[in-house]
Amino acid sequence: MNQSNGPIIHQHKTFSGVNYAEKKLANREFVNCEFIDCDFSKSDLRGNDFVDCHFRKCNFSMATLDGAGFRDAQFTGCKMLGINFTLCNRLMFSFSFTECILDYSTFLGTRLRKTPFLDCSLKEVDFSEADLTAADFKNSDLTMARFSNTILEKTDFRMAQNFGIDPEFNKMKKARFSAFNLAGLLYKHNLDIE
Repeated sequence: MNQSNGPIIHQHKTFSGVNYAEKKLANREFVNCEFIDCDFSKSDLRGNDFVDCHFRKCNFSMATLDGAGFRDAQFTGCKMLGINFTLCNRLMFSFSFTECILDYSTFLGTRLRKTPFLDCSLKEVDFSEADLTAADFKNSDLTMARFSNTILEKTDFRMAQNFGIDPEFNKMKKARFSAFNLAGLLYKHNLDIE
């Protein structure tokens, strides 16, 4: 097969229950496709593009995404442990996450403006130096997530849980908080807040 003819393009297709675990997907472009209950764990997705795709209940744990492009990708109920999103194609980099487990992943230095992280587990996720302007963390668990030199302007933390953010080391103009979760901004002072 001649690989020089450009990528294999899949449009308006549904992939259900496909096992890509520990496999290499090469030279593919998926446009407006849906993936349901697919296993991408430890798979190599380098250089593939996903445009307007929706992933439902898929497992991406430990997948390699170097150079992979995701434009307007929706992830719902997906398991995405230990993913390094910093290596994705920055020109195709827009997501929405709902009910996903993203624990131990890194978004170091990425641009995630207006990204919804709704009802997600974001334990020990590294958001250092990321631009999270107007992102929404509604009902998400941010236990030990790292925010350092992060842009959090207009970011919505009102319904977020277990975050610890130092306002001194992050840009937080007009960030939104609830009166009930302000303790997450004072954690470093070791106060007893009731």
